Amino acid sequence: MKINKANITHIHELLITDMQMRLRENGKGTVYMNDTELEYQLESLVSTVEHTNTISDINDVVIEYGELFDESMTVDTNIFTLEGTMNYVFKLLR
Repeated sequence: MKINKANITHIHELLITDMQMRLRENGKGTVYMNDTELEYQLESLVSTVEHTNTISDINDVVIEYGELFDESMTVDTNIFTLEGTMNYVFKLLR
């Protein structure tokens, strides 16, 4: 099911902000090694998020960047499922 255009734009903004913060804080050594790689990963993340239109698309991005999420999100809320991803998005919308 597609998310309507007005909502997806807002969701994209929130996802990009949250995931860029996670990339900076949790990605060193696993996703990037230096500032050049960080900049590339930040740009890639934005591009990837902007191409999402459904919860399933967002779930794919969450899985792709799974190493950015702490253990409690992966075990307690199982963020890698559609339901877990939907709950993650709802939390961002607060």
